[in-house]
Amino acid sequence: MVKFLDLHKQYLSIKGEIDHAISAVIKDTAFVGGKYVKQFEESFAEYLKINHCIGVANGTDALEIAIEALDLPKGSEIIVPANSFIASSEAVTRSGCKVRFCDVGDDYNIDLADLEKQINPNTSAIMAVHLYGNPCDMDGLIEIANKHKLKLIEDCAQAHGATYKGIKVGNFGDIASFSFYPGKNLGAYGDGGAIVMKNFDYAQKCRMIANHGSAVKYHHDFEGRNSRLDGINAAILYFKLYHLDKWNAIRNAAAEYYFERLGGIEGITLPKNTNGKYHVWHLFVIRSQKNKELADFLNKKEIQTGYHYPVALPRLKAYSYIKQDTSYMNAVKWDSQLLSLPMGDHLNSDEVAKVCDAVLEFAGQN
Repeated sequence: MVKFLDLHKQYLSIKGEIDHAISAVIKDTAFVGGKYVKQFEESFAEYLKINHCIGVANGTDALEIAIEALDLPKGSEIIVPANSFIASSEAVTRSGCKVRFCDVGDDYNIDLADLEKQINPNTSAIMAVHLYGNPCDMDGLIEIANKHKLKLIEDCAQAHGATYKGIKVGNFGDIASFSFYPGKNLGAYGDGGAIVMKNFDYAQKCRMIANHGSAVKYHHDFEGRNSRLDGINAAILYFKLYHLDKWNAIRNAAAEYYFERLGGIEGITLPKNTNGKYHVWHLFVIRSQKNKELADFLNKKEIQTGYHYPVALPRLKAYSYIKQDTSYMNAVKWDSQLLSLPMGDHLNSDEVAKVCDAVLEFAGQN
């Protein structure tokens, strides 16, 4: 079986470190907050080369709190790419703002031409989602954000370690969020998230929001929420961070092999990898009119696949109330064609070759 994701195999490869980390937290009873959370926050900030990192309960909270910290006008619009997980848009509405969808380009990231068309007097911010681990065109986004005096939010949930022109994502916007859901390139053993930024005031606001509006125990300046990264997951993430670059390199090697073997197949569109970016391949998503037939064929060959995402955000029932024409969008046209091939640090060369052989066999029969 070629697994889509194999967290057990990853655990076994670093079992000694992980078991030590968990035991240390239990021994110290540092379950909420404390030195292990601080240690990870400082290490992750250093890794990104950014000033501040605040660990929170999950990636959705991270994005929501980040938006709240910007203090955007209630009811104003944040532009979100139409192809993403619902957390990107959900965080907007739950923060008191409105979603406006923007199309994506052939790299599945926000399309700059359509972005310009969606900006209006009620727009307050742009969300750059580095989807599948692929950095957005940050020069273009920064130029547009500055031109229209808009805040720029980075959703880095799938892009741990990805770089744009040598700089790690999370450094370009006013504020950025990360998810440490177990299946991410840097994943916890449960939920976890982080908010990063250069601005001290935003950092202080995020810490307070995540801790019931409090900077000093039992003194609350406003109503916040309870969203804290726990000590056990912080310790696990601290040790896993040292392996992240190695794991991302394995993902890149697998992606290169996919490109080498699967390029030029009629009826299958491979993802786009643009120069100047370091893609970390959280997902390797292809496009085919016969994606479900291909998935069934691969499943019979004991190869797992996934769909990311089978329904574009504007087509979800949750957003049926939004009166915006999105019928022209690539995201809406492509959602039924997407298929994710196995990708991760668990893959060896034989497994990647098996996937390629099976895809080529399917293509030869259709």
